[in-house]
Amino acid sequence: MIDLIRAIIAEYQAVIGLVILALMFAGFVLERFPAAVVAILGACTFLTLGIIDKDSFFSVFSNSAPITIAAMFMLSGALLRAGTLDAVAGFIIRRAKKHPRLAVVEMFIGTFIASAFMNNTPVVVVMIPIIMRLARATGISPKKLLIPLSFICILGGTTTLIGTSTNLIVNSVAQESGMAGFGIFEITPYGLIAALAGTGMMVIFSQFLLPNDPHGENEFLDDEGATFLTELTVRNAAEVKGEYLGDVAIAKRPGIKIMAVKRKGQFIRHKLSQFLLQPSDRIVVQVDITELMSLRKSTDYKIGVIRKGDAGPLGETIVEATISPTHPSIGERLINIPFLTNLNVRILGLTRYRNLPRSDLPNARIHAADRLVVTGSKADIRKMYQNPNLYGVGTTNARAFRRDKAPIAIGALALVVLVSALNLLPIEVAVVIAVGAILIARCIDAEEAWSSIDGNVLVLIFAMLAVGVGLEQAGSVDLVVSMLVPFLNQVPPYILIFVVYIIAVLMTEIITNNAVAVILTPVVISLAADLGVDPKPLVIAVMFAASASFATPIGYQTNTLVYAAGNYKFTDFFKAGIPVTFGVGLATCSALAFL
Repeated sequence: MIDLIRAIIAEYQAVIGLVILALMFAGFVLERFPAAVVAILGACTFLTLGIIDKDSFFSVFSNSAPITIAAMFMLSGALLRAGTLDAVAGFIIRRAKKHPRLAVVEMFIGTFIASAFMNNTPVVVVMIPIIMRLARATGISPKKLLIPLSFICILGGTTTLIGTSTNLIVNSVAQESGMAGFGIFEITPYGLIAALAGTGMMVIFSQFLLPNDPHGENEFLDDEGATFLTELTVRNAAEVKGEYLGDVAIAKRPGIKIMAVKRKGQFIRHKLSQFLLQPSDRIVVQVDITELMSLRKSTDYKIGVIRKGDAGPLGETIVEATISPTHPSIGERLINIPFLTNLNVRILGLTRYRNLPRSDLPNARIHAADRLVVTGSKADIRKMYQNPNLYGVGTTNARAFRRDKAPIAIGALALVVLVSALNLLPIEVAVVIAVGAILIARCIDAEEAWSSIDGNVLVLIFAMLAVGVGLEQAGSVDLVVSMLVPFLNQVPPYILIFVVYIIAVLMTEIITNNAVAVILTPVVISLAADLGVDPKPLVIAVMFAASASFATPIGYQTNTLVYAAGNYKFTDFFKAGIPVTFGVGLATCSALAFL
């Protein structure tokens, strides 16, 4: 019986491979399980049925593309930790105060450039709160900016080989099929043409097709809910003493909002940029958690509040704690909270959902569920764990920016681009060496580097590579090509490019882009061989179309991010994305066919 089953599988394995692929396709569309799970089930089915053997199955783990992608995630993480994007964002926000509309254009240009050399998912994560601030500064609805942000990141990723994981996957699969690898800037001319076309379509149609909701639904997007109230006391030996507040570094960072200055018990809230700083001045600020951690190490300021008269050094232990609804100090001033007077600890900041106190930190009235960031010695922090009036006491995951490491992180990425462009080293070798450099230089901690890797993406890629091997060995690819060749035999090569692009872009809108890249790349290479045409334009068409997901929020990760952040409707992407899809596709295919 077993032999009979094996014989049937061997006889019809090409068709069985296509059935497995169809079932996977249905799984991707229905989304009952994550895409990575569907891909693993498909790969395991090929293995279970014996269509691929053990050695072929595990050979995908020697593929360099997923390792390269993981390394690029870590390089992107190092750039984020070094505050590189934060510095760019600060520049944009300052520009918005003087030239609001121009600042929007500059923001999109900067995002486009960053996406060409960084993984575009973390770029979008960082840029979403900046878009919110920029929207408030310019009076433009966030919904007019968030979808274009995702689209610009997608277009930026298509301009270099390292701009998106899809490009690297297509390049790797193409090399395994016998093609020469792409250079890092080989696709750049086509990417720029696609970007110009996509941007043009957004400029023409965005005013009419993007929703306009400056208030209403988007009020919850105000970033104050994730902001901490704190205060900075100017040290006696501070370099900032004698400087105008508007000229110091903290006034130029997007994660810091200056609210007031206290001097000798008096509050100054107006014309703060012209305020001349002196020792013991207290600057009341709202900051995000990363800036809170960064300011803690400042030599110019003491941050937070401590019990009266105690200026001694504190330990490095930092915890977050939430005020219990039964806390006896609710309604009292924060400076009078019992643990602050009983323990040698410092409160670095306080946050509250959508309603930060308008006072300074010591005089903020305590509310239930207020969250505090506290630092102190290990012994004193241990006592906080035993406090029944504090919930959720635990070590914070937040980390400070490492701005002094920014030149190293930027240099590492620049060297990857340079040595790859000059063919001095393969890109996978260059990027792994760069990761070693940023880890040794402490641009990013090892555990943070590992956590910056998107495990779902890597699992999906490895599983789809195994599926690709299964389809190849089953003869499914040859079967598909043999069915297509009679219909495409008389089609001019430039029409063939359009056909491949349309098939790829339709698949990308409903299933994951990396899956499309793995499935279609070997098919078009075999198709080109049977038709006697150059496979490179077809492979580039797959590369671009697999990233060109504009019409749905599920085809590409950046669309999913802004879909949630902007509280969009599914149809918002369809209306805004169709013209961009059409313009980018027409421009890309025309460039591939006639340039």
